[in-house]
Amino acid sequence: MLADSFNRRFSYLRLSLTSLCNFRCQYCLPNGNVFLAGCKSPLTQDEIVNLLVAFAELGIVKVRLTGGEPALRSDLIDLIRTVSQIDGIKKTALTTNGFRLKRDVFDYRQAGLNCINLSVDSLNRKRFAQITGQDRFCELMDGLEKALALDWEVKINTVLLKGINDDELEAFLDFAKSNSVGLRFIELMPTKDNPRFFAEHHFDLRGLRNRLLANGWTARANTADSGPAENFVHSNFRGTVGLIRPYSTDFCGSCNRLRVSSVGELKLCLFGEKNYSLRSLLQAPSQKEELQETICRMLRLKAPAHQLHEGIYETRNFATIGG
Repeated sequence: MLADSFNRRFSYLRLSLTSLCNFRCQYCLPNGNVFLAGCKSPLTQDEIVNLLVAFAELGIVKVRLTGGEPALRSDLIDLIRTVSQIDGIKKTALTTNGFRLKRDVFDYRQAGLNCINLSVDSLNRKRFAQITGQDRFCELMDGLEKALALDWEVKINTVLLKGINDDELEAFLDFAKSNSVGLRFIELMPTKDNPRFFAEHHFDLRGLRNRLLANGWTARANTADSGPAENFVHSNFRGTVGLIRPYSTDFCGSCNRLRVSSVGELKLCLFGEKNYSLRSLLQAPSQKEELQETICRMLRLKAPAHQLHEGIYETRNFATIGG
């Protein structure tokens, strides 16, 4: 199994399918994809297969397809089907803004998708449009309703923003009381593009964690391929709550995730500076052994932790790597 120099083991890969996104979220791409002129084309299906076969043999069992917005790829359903059929991949997940969910959710499930994460930063239509730059709330909620009717894992990702949507906590918790959904509250993270926005709207989730514990929620242990959320359950709620707190002291100690960008660059840390291109080794199945050796060698360069506490981070925005 993949392991780094600090004996952290990796079973979870986040693969970006595109850097493009059609939303203009205030905390990520408020001006849209203005930086993408001349950008390289994303990985082809054949390159993706060569990548994932190599990773699966090294112990990756969960693959999350991200973006940008992965549904902007016209071959997304074919990709889901292809990924879910690779030997060793036990769980195929998708993170999406949901703009095609209403139309395609059944096809996603039929293609083999096991888990879907839907970005919902407000339960108020006007505020949703304010945050995302898109008036698609009703369409998104229709898609969510369809997703909840299917037999699979559905999560809602919400970036909590001080002074913007932090007053909606009760509304989100009420939704989890009657729906079997995993709420994931995400602490706003700094990037090169959002320093002023981060300073004004960062919402520390420590208080919410204490509030959950004081109101009868209990922590639930993560599995080996779980994401970074600290999860909580309550006997009176059908849904669960997860908190993603990158500033917590032990956030990096349980890291089990690697990331590959839409152009085949291995990123060892979401906030790290260096990317390592794997694309030249994705051109033929015969390159698999060299690819695996390269991945293992690069993994030994992974740092013990991010440097957010020191104000050091290199990510320009999360659309380029999928968060």
